[in-house]
Amino acid sequence: MNKDAYLLAKEIVTKQFKSQGEFNNYYGESEFKKYIEDTEYSLSYLFEAIEASSPDLFADYISWERIFLVNLGFPEERLKERLEIMEDVIIKNLPPKKSSVAVKYIEESIDNLAIPSNYASFVNADKPLVKLLEQYLKLLLDGDRHSAGKMIMEAVDNGISVKDIYLHVFQSSLYEIGRLWQENKITVGQEHYFTAATQLIMSQLYPYISMNEKTGKVLVAMSVSRELHEIGVRMVADFFEMDGWNTFYLGANTPKDSIIQTIISKKADLVLISATIGSHIGEVIDLVKSVRGCSECSDPKIIVGGYPFRIDMDLWKKVGADGQAEDAETAVEMGEKLVMENYNEF
Repeated sequence: MNKDAYLLAKEIVTKQFKSQGEFNNYYGESEFKKYIEDTEYSLSYLFEAIEASSPDLFADYISWERIFLVNLGFPEERLKERLEIMEDVIIKNLPPKKSSVAVKYIEESIDNLAIPSNYASFVNADKPLVKLLEQYLKLLLDGDRHSAGKMIMEAVDNGISVKDIYLHVFQSSLYEIGRLWQENKITVGQEHYFTAATQLIMSQLYPYISMNEKTGKVLVAMSVSRELHEIGVRMVADFFEMDGWNTFYLGANTPKDSIIQTIISKKADLVLISATIGSHIGEVIDLVKSVRGCSECSDPKIIVGGYPFRIDMDLWKKVGADGQAEDAETAVEMGEKLVMENYNEF
């Protein structure tokens, strides 16, 4: 976070603390710095949304924050008041051209606060493998990864496809865990344990993943820097592997120069870039530009994915990609189509 954002956040929080004496019932003086950090984070979302020309990104973050804070016992009206103070501080400190756009985005977010928002459970009776999903959630929330892993391996041995396990158990359970954390029903520790355990169980399935005959197509996949949640793009890379692609999964925080060198050395046909939160969209834009500007690269197609791209369905165009996919299956379908278009051009 840059110094300017910190100074703006500090001014916003100072004004809110001074204007609301009862505010300290929820954020005491000892929490002053923490609230500045929270406000600075909101500003980072705002500025990234402006850079991406996507008011939906900021509005969605504020809706998410409302649910999170309310479940912590934080009065909902305080969030609206903070946004109104944020408007005043931005108008005072930023050039008119930039502040006018920021105020427009904030106003839309304030308007959205009047709309009830609730994230429905991802565990539904009409979904495939729902019983397996429910048991998987229970076992890992109880801290029993050994039984969870054994159950998954037995399901695969009994004929359930690895792809179905990924889509209907791993993906759905991770979405549900995120929802439960947002509603303050599980701890950060439980969320981290669940993700780590799922990654471990995924690794046990790798012998099934690499069985298919290779097609010669090459994928390089990664999360942008600063990402803490990279399991989603890893799952997508595994789907490409199951379809016969040679995949090179670089994880998160790989230096940009190393990413470009990998794309060059592996002669990548397709690059997959993931960002799970809206404040990282600037990183996506920067990486896409670097790939496009690489004269030694083999003109790879670029697919982007992650939560922000499900909020703004045109965001992939704004960051300069060739497409976006909502899940692993559609990513593979799109990747095949885009690479075939590239082949047909030669």
